Amino acid sequence: MVSQDFYETLGVGRGASAADIKKAYRRLAKEFHPDRNPDGAAEDKFRQISEAYQVLSDDQKRAAYDQFGTAAFEGSGQSGAGFGAGGFQGFGASFADVFDDLFGEFRGRRTGTGTQTRGGDVRYNLEITLEDAFTGRSTKIRVSSTVNCGDCEGSGAAGDSRPTACSTCNGVGRVRAQQGFFTIERSCPACHGAGQVISNPCNNCSGTGRVRKEKAISVNIPAGVEEGTRVRLAGEGEAGLRGGPPGDLYIFLSLKDHQLFQREGRNLYCRVPIPMTAAALGGSIAVPSLDGIRTAVSVPAGTQAGHQFRLKGKGMPATRGGGPSGDLYVQALVETPVNLSKKQQELLRNFESAGKGKKTNPETEGFLQNLKEFWGDLKD
Repeated sequence: MVSQDFYETLGVGRGASAADIKKAYRRLAKEFHPDRNPDGAAEDKFRQISEAYQVLSDDQKRAAYDQFGTAAFEGSGQSGAGFGAGGFQGFGASFADVFDDLFGEFRGRRTGTGTQTRGGDVRYNLEITLEDAFTGRSTKIRVSSTVNCGDCEGSGAAGDSRPTACSTCNGVGRVRAQQGFFTIERSCPACHGAGQVISNPCNNCSGTGRVRKEKAISVNIPAGVEEGTRVRLAGEGEAGLRGGPPGDLYIFLSLKDHQLFQREGRNLYCRVPIPMTAAALGGSIAVPSLDGIRTAVSVPAGTQAGHQFRLKGKGMPATRGGGPSGDLYVQALVETPVNLSKKQQELLRNFESAGKGKKTNPETEGFLQNLKEFWGDLKD
């Protein structure tokens, strides 16, 4: 074993806790793992880090090292720190969980024998109208993505040739190398993890088995969708490398602002102007809705500005999850007349005079009363 200061190797002090040692090891092991640093210097550093952790993570070995240094492990008849008398077996049990936690990401990248790689997912932003969200619609979009090469049918090999299994990894796409006291598995350097070698690559796709192309795709937008809804089209993403399975297409929906309606969940809101005379005397107004049907709404006499009329079931429909449709809320916007003739002005003055003392304006009178009480509470 190469003589080294295990504490210095891990970058911790001699009084470091077990948690600090484990944390330091994880950080350094990720940094110098051979899969991320394919050079001899990184491999040597990784071996030294592993040997240091193997000793310092074991209380008995650490105590022996603190007292005698690396001499405590000499004479065991085996290389490595403390592998005599069952030392390796004990270390393997304590190290397995750390190895899985650190390097599971590398093993998770493998798919089958490594000959195929799944294509990437594609995102497409689609803006629709509120009417489209209300009724649902079918549309076609054009997406630029990768598709299987037509010349080589996705194999990446030109003409009648075919990819052959890599002789270095026997088609697995991974190779193993002994690193001190354990075995490291990494991508094959000869085929770069593909598991196959193409001696005569296709000129059209340069051996990748796919080319970029714009394609038209039909999309069905369900009724009731909301802002930010994501529609997934399986298999419509990028083609996989060398005939691998394709990725998915994700369509993110956004809604255009509507000139009449505002949406909150399943409910719709609309402001409708009402003539002052209709609000005072009562009447009827026609209210539009997204289903294209005009609905007559009765306005009771004395309707105040801001009053809401609820039209049940006239809101947005439920999505695939089911449930009732939302409601449409119509807010009264009482309109003050403008450009009055002299006769109209005179009539309004007579109306005002005739209504004094009869509480024809409850909101105004209530406000004035509160104002009097407010000013009455003030002191000089």
